[in-house]
Amino acid sequence: MQKVINVLAVLSFLGTAGIIGGGTVVYLRRDAIAERVKENVAKAATEAITEALPGMMDAALPELPATTGGAIPNTPPTTIPSF
Repeated sequence: MQKVINVLAVLSFLGTAGIIGGGTVVYLRRDAIAERVKENVAKAATEAITEALPGMMDAALPELPATTGGAIPNTPPTTIPSF
């Protein structure tokens, strides 16, 4: 029974040491991790916008007419009455 308890104690120590070591690594590298996440988010957003943009532009722009009419006649400017 003592051997089982010793094995559990060693496993508990290794687990605790792993948690502390992993937390320390993450804490010391938090700036690099944050920058990597920002870059990934910016890249994903840019790709999503780039893929959606052509479809949005095609839907938003009306088709240009094949022919046009004549020029608009020149009309005299209207005057505002003074009081």
